[in-house]
Amino acid sequence: MARSSEKRMLGVMLALLFAGLLILPEAALRAQAGPAAIKLYLKDGGYQLVKSYEVQGDRVRYYSLERSEWEEVPVSMVDFDATKKGEAAAKAERQRQLQAARELDEQHYNKIEPTGFEIAPGFRLPTAEGVYAFDGERVVPMVQSSGEIVKDKKRFALSLALPAPLLKNRDLVVLDGARAAVRFHATKPAFYVQFADVKPNSMMLIPVTEKKDLRVIEKIQSGIGVGHSGEEREQIPLERREIKPGLILLHPISPLAPGEYALGELLSQKLNLEVWDFGIDGPQGK
Repeated sequence: MARSSEKRMLGVMLALLFAGLLILPEAALRAQAGPAAIKLYLKDGGYQLVKSYEVQGDRVRYYSLERSEWEEVPVSMVDFDATKKGEAAAKAERQRQLQAARELDEQHYNKIEPTGFEIAPGFRLPTAEGVYAFDGERVVPMVQSSGEIVKDKKRFALSLALPAPLLKNRDLVVLDGARAAVRFHATKPAFYVQFADVKPNSMMLIPVTEKKDLRVIEKIQSGIGVGHSGEEREQIPLERREIKPGLILLHPISPLAPGEYALGELLSQKLNLEVWDFGIDGPQGK
């Protein structure tokens, strides 16, 4: 399901517009929907698409999205002013989208027009591509959030205290904020993934760990030391069913405990850091 974040977000926006839940000017629809990548600008006019970067002495270390690995360039090559301006603009756009999502959560999602596939008597999906949840009372267009790669500071401090590099480097993939904007009281919502090239086994449901004002999706270990290299994450068992080409149903096998979660997809065996996050508040009145 390799497609641009702009296309996905546009699909969600069109679905919400169709549902009467989101009103945006035409210019906003044409705008790009805040990519997860950071543009690390270089003084020669070019840039690298990265997930994160850090200055280490006279070198800048960054995680390349193109090659999915850590790389380095001399500090003298990087245009930090242009990079920070780009980061600020991207962060402002993400905050705008998050605020829009919070406002959407206060709306009645069952106003979606019955034009797409019927999932239950009186409830249909929109025709636009996207991920939708059904909690028995409403059809909810899910909103994507962009994960960021940050250093595990506790692991880093522990490594510095050891006489030799016994522990692997560890980075965390996190979401901004302690809670997702989209919330459910139902503990077994159904998720409908509607994309032309969707594959049931590419999707996963991940429990998200709350950490202060962040939510941790997974850990990435690399370098020399004890333990395995690669991505570490938990998964929740799902019932997977292809309803028809381009539409799959994902359903938790067991009720979800109150907490934070994310629906993600694997691209070439790596987690796409743009996920559909949500929270379970549990039955009302409890």
